[in-house]
Amino acid sequence: MEKRELGKSGIMVSKICLGTMTWGEQNTEAQAHEQLDYALANGVNFIDTAEMYPVPPCQETYTRTEQYIGNWIKRRGRRDDFVLASKVAGPTGANNLDSYIRGGNDFSRAQIIEACEASLKRLNTDYLDLYQLHWPERQVNFFGKLGVSALAENERFTPINEIVDTLGELVRQGKIRAFGLSNETPWGTMRYLNRHEANPELPRAVSVQNPYNLLNRSYEVGMSEISLRENIPLLAYSPLACGVLSGKYRHGAMPENSRLALFERFKRYTKPQGFAAVERYAKIAEDAGLSLTALSLAFVTGRAFVASNIIGATTLEQLRENIASAEVVLPDDVLEAVDAVHAEISNPCP
Repeated sequence: MEKRELGKSGIMVSKICLGTMTWGEQNTEAQAHEQLDYALANGVNFIDTAEMYPVPPCQETYTRTEQYIGNWIKRRGRRDDFVLASKVAGPTGANNLDSYIRGGNDFSRAQIIEACEASLKRLNTDYLDLYQLHWPERQVNFFGKLGVSALAENERFTPINEIVDTLGELVRQGKIRAFGLSNETPWGTMRYLNRHEANPELPRAVSVQNPYNLLNRSYEVGMSEISLRENIPLLAYSPLACGVLSGKYRHGAMPENSRLALFERFKRYTKPQGFAAVERYAKIAEDAGLSLTALSLAFVTGRAFVASNIIGATTLEQLRENIASAEVVLPDDVLEAVDAVHAEISNPCP
């Protein structure tokens, strides 16, 4: 499978990344290990996780995904033949997260170091190839939230310079090779890059993990230019829009034990205009002799600003199809048809 570099880091990752956020909630440990074995045997060398996983987050399952991966690493060995990424959780009042994730999680030096060292222990590894800030500590739009039009007078967040200094300390200690951003904005991304430019001895952010799919191409509004000009590529998550772009929810269907049937929080991609776009994309896929899943994933993987497409699966059958999409290259006429739909139904589910 094609490998692409994470920014200027020298770290080469497969263009398909194995996402893990269902492990420990919708997937058992045995199923997680089966997915890991299959993915690595079929060209994937990049695994992405987070201390907060699985999702939806709750105290009972907090860190379970990292534990599953750590047990697999302990059994398997050969740590240096794959790229492992994790994330430090930011602050939030949702689901009472702040009460059980390090007792009030933020991006202070003490919190980042504590989070990183705990992840290393759970994952049974001495280092992470990529350590990401899961979402901004400051007030900003993310996870589908819109409407931040004014800043609170008493807003407080750890200065970006201090965050980069701490991550630089972890790099020097050999605990992480590089750091990345997630759910980040143009302003935040440039601030992180500016810190490195002001002091080249500090690490440079190498990637941004944000949502990107046929129903949400908002990354193209401001972030894609930064990715291309500053060489800080996208790690695209939710490429199938929480399964909506697999087609399994078409015409009102709600498969038993599917994510949308189980969890109310994943309704982000179920707006009427989103389903209208799905029908248009399904017709394009059919005319091209492709599944809607293959079309949707190949579109994301083929973007010039994408380093890796983070796929997730709850069954091995889904995983096979998702990984196989790496072989699909969309011809110009299909891309033109996709853009024509996007022009008429632009970002229906941001």
